[in-house]
Amino acid sequence: MTDIPHFPLSAVVGADQLKLALCLTAIDPKIGGVLIEGPRGMAKSTLARGLADLLASGQFVTLPLGATEERLVGTLDLDAALGEGRAQFSPGVLAKADGGVLYVDEVNLLADHLVDLLLDVAASGTNLIERDGISHRHAARFVLIGTMNPEEGELRPQLLDRFGFNVALSGQTLPAERGQIIRRRLDFDSDPAAFCMQWAEQQAALRERCTQARARLDSIELDDQALAQITERCFAAGVDGLRADLVWLRGARAHAAWRGADAIAEVDIEAVAEFALRHRRQEPSPPANPPSEGQSPKSSDTSPSQGQWGDMPAPALPTGARREVPSWPKKP
Repeated sequence: MTDIPHFPLSAVVGADQLKLALCLTAIDPKIGGVLIEGPRGMAKSTLARGLADLLASGQFVTLPLGATEERLVGTLDLDAALGEGRAQFSPGVLAKADGGVLYVDEVNLLADHLVDLLLDVAASGTNLIERDGISHRHAARFVLIGTMNPEEGELRPQLLDRFGFNVALSGQTLPAERGQIIRRRLDFDSDPAAFCMQWAEQQAALRERCTQARARLDSIELDDQALAQITERCFAAGVDGLRADLVWLRGARAHAAWRGADAIAEVDIEAVAEFALRHRRQEPSPPANPPSEGQSPKSSDTSPSQGQWGDMPAPALPTGARREVPSWPKKP
C-alpha cells in the first residue's frame, strides 16, 4: 500500500513567517523547536508534515495526546536482561522520530512531566532510559513542532520558555487568500500525486536551499557583535534567563545560512527577533494604584517608595520593532 504524499510546503498559501521559522529550525535543530499558537483549521499539521519532506529521512511522527511515558521514551525488558545478559529495548516515539519531525498537537494539554521530558531530549538529541540499574541510550535528533490553542489552556511559563521559537497564527484570512487555499486543497485531495508533481520543482528548490544552508551553517561564526546586539535587545525586553539570547543567536545564524551569507547581519537578527521574544517578552507592570479619571497622576500622598511612578519615569516598552524580511520564495 502506497502512502499518500504530504501536501507540499512550497504550495502552502500565506503563513510565510511560520514557514520561515520551520525551515530555520530544520536548518539548526538546536534552536529547540517551534511552538505554533492559533485556532483550529489553520493548517498547522499540514505545515509540519510538509517540513518533514525537506529533511533527509522524511520521517514524520505524531505523539498521541494520551501517550504514556513508556510510549514516549520506549521500554526495557528486564527479564531479557537477566536471562541474556543484555537489555532488550523496545523503541518509543522518540526513537521513531530520529532524523525527522516529531509533531505534538495540543501540547498544552499534555502532562507537564511529559512535556519536560520531551523538551529535554529535543535539546540534547539523546534519549536515556534507566530502570533498576540497567540503561539504554539512543540518538533522538528531531525537529520538534508543538501546536496549541491558547483558548484551551496555557503552557506553564517554564515550559513555554523552553521552546526555541514561538509563532502565532491569526484566524482572519483575507477572502482572496482563503479562496486560493481552498482551491489548492481541493486540487490536492482530488489527485495528491498529480498535485505534488505540479509543485515538484518548487519543492525540490526549497529542499536544496535547506540542504545547502545546513552545510553552510557551521562555517558562519556566532560573532560577538551580533551577540552584543541581541543581549541588549533581550535585556530591554525584560526576558528571564539567557535562553532567548542563545536561541536568537542560533536563529540569526540559521537565517544567514538560509540567505546564503557568510556572516550574521542585522537583517538576520531582525528576521528572527519576534520568533525568539514573543513568548518571553515581559511587559512592564502598571502602577499599584492608578489614578482615577480626572485625578492628577501625582497626588500629595504618592511617592516612588509607595509603589507608584510618582516623579520617576515609567519603564519604556520593549524596543526594536520588527521589519518584514522578504525571505520566502515566490509562488508560481
